[in-house]
Amino acid sequence: MEKLTLEKAKEINAQAVTEDHLLLHAANVSAAMGAMAEHFGEDKEHWEAVGWLHDYDYEKYPDEHLLHTEEPLREYGVPEEDIRAILSHGYSICTDVEPVSNLEKSLFTVDELTGIVQAAARMRPNGITDMELSSFMKKWKDKKFAAKCNRELILKGCEMLGMEIRDVAAIVIDGMKAHAAELRLDSSN
Repeated sequence: MEKLTLEKAKEINAQAVTEDHLLLHAANVSAAMGAMAEHFGEDKEHWEAVGWLHDYDYEKYPDEHLLHTEEPLREYGVPEEDIRAILSHGYSICTDVEPVSNLEKSLFTVDELTGIVQAAARMRPNGITDMELSSFMKKWKDKKFAAKCNRELILKGCEMLGMEIRDVAAIVIDGMKAHAAELRLDSSN
């Protein structure tokens, strides 16, 4: 495989991931990664594909996350740089693969950040469709809100990217807004 496409990523992910909340998380991270790719002037679909596939082994091995990713993805023909990017999102949690490229740093950062954005959007009558950065930042500052999402990791990722949380959050929110219906974050849900 020369390049991981979004279609191929969805196909591969479907072999291992069936739980609705994990598929939704894959879609959220994919949308956020597409927006980050646009920010950096990179290949949007490629970044979306990596985002879609990042939790490939999580459903089957939640306690051994990313330990059962490398070989299966290699067998599917996923390029080494994409496998490395996927492994790097577990840096300091369950892998020692440090994010170095903008792709890797972005995945590391948005993985947790999308959880807070999603939670904030779900509390609004119109979901994410009319969510402003300022209302997200209020939720961000409330440590009790979406407490399971690791803010320290998100800030560490922002630091790696050389960006402020508000700037990364603005990109992620816009990326997720573009997929509001698919992410079940519009007023119809």
